[in-house]
Amino acid sequence: MTAVDAARLQFALLAGIHFLFVLVTLGLGPVVAIFQTRWACTGREVFERATRFWGQLYLINYALGIAAGIVLELQLGLHFPGLLDVAGGVFGAPLVIETMAAFFLESTFLGLWVFGWHVLPRAVHTAVFWLVVLTGYLSAFTVMVANGFLRNPVGFELVDGVARITDARALIMNPAAFLSSMHVLGACLVAGGFLLVGVGAWHLRRSSSRLPAVVDAGLPGDAMSQENALWRLSVRSGIVTGTVGAVLAAGFGFAQFSYVDAEASTSQAPGVVGSAYALMIAFANVVTLGGLVLLLLLAGNALFRMRRGVRNGLYSVLTFLLPAPFVVGILGWVAREVGRQPWAIAGVLRTEDAVGDASLTAVVTSLVVLVGTMLALAVADWTVLTRLARRGDARLVLGAPPSEVLSGAAEPEPVLTFGGVR
Repeated sequence: MTAVDAARLQFALLAGIHFLFVLVTLGLGPVVAIFQTRWACTGREVFERATRFWGQLYLINYALGIAAGIVLELQLGLHFPGLLDVAGGVFGAPLVIETMAAFFLESTFLGLWVFGWHVLPRAVHTAVFWLVVLTGYLSAFTVMVANGFLRNPVGFELVDGVARITDARALIMNPAAFLSSMHVLGACLVAGGFLLVGVGAWHLRRSSSRLPAVVDAGLPGDAMSQENALWRLSVRSGIVTGTVGAVLAAGFGFAQFSYVDAEASTSQAPGVVGSAYALMIAFANVVTLGGLVLLLLLAGNALFRMRRGVRNGLYSVLTFLLPAPFVVGILGWVAREVGRQPWAIAGVLRTEDAVGDASLTAVVTSLVVLVGTMLALAVADWTVLTRLARRGDARLVLGAPPSEVLSGAAEPEPVLTFGGVR
């Protein structure tokens, strides 16, 4: 392994792990916004609980994802100085906008949303979260503009070996940015849909297994209907979200071939790139067809009226498939980034010229530290998300009424003593 290989491996691992955070954030954002909008319009409790439960998961993932993004950007300056020297004025411009959108606008609106419960009018509070979603997608689009320039450089000229923007519109409307952004949006919605369906199905199966005990105890068979309303809503919403996302991902994924030279894209690693493309296409087709079938079942409400054994088996399958879109999302980045090699900027700057002159030891050391940090954030994220998802809507912290918070803090704290002194 050379220093160039180690730098490429570090960027690949950091970008791949960070994309897992992005899939959840962009996938859950619009769903939570729709839940809250329906709650604001109807006042129904199930939409409030859905907003608080899924919003809590969104918030945890967002917070750790921001930290992961800082780690990702740090390594650009460490080991790709050639890229910044040649194209910093072009490549860096959208990243500056992304930083302003994510760290200023989006975070400010998210803070207003978190601390605005029971303070802001419900309509204003709902509008604030829609602004969170919109700025989040703006942030993602600017990242794709930067990445699209690497893939399909347009709207610039080289002056003394340094790239200068000559056509901002061409840079922004670059098909490698616009079409890819819509493709990524679809992938994120698929991931969000699978998360909604997987968690909802897990709780419905768990509730179904407890139903005989409820009946034996003399309670009515619909004693859990209120509890299950949230999970049925989650499954319905996840199926719709995932199907819409699969259509977008597949449609805009194929549209990207309009600017990709397939021969040049696969000349460096045809097995890796071709396999990733094939798996993505197969996955999109399966999800689209499966989603349409489940939508038909939901239209007749047959999904929740199947025999208990069949229904529980289907719930188990849906829960087991939850990680699938995240694996496919990583394959998408593999196909996109490996397909660009050996170029850091296609046709302009080779990767070996973009990497600095740091020694292999230095690059490997930073790889271990930065990738270890990113993995720690990812493990912490998924551990907390899993625990909150398994706990369900019991003891929700986000949006808890002041009375619940005060009642929980009203218990007297034990008096600590040391040597007879209180």
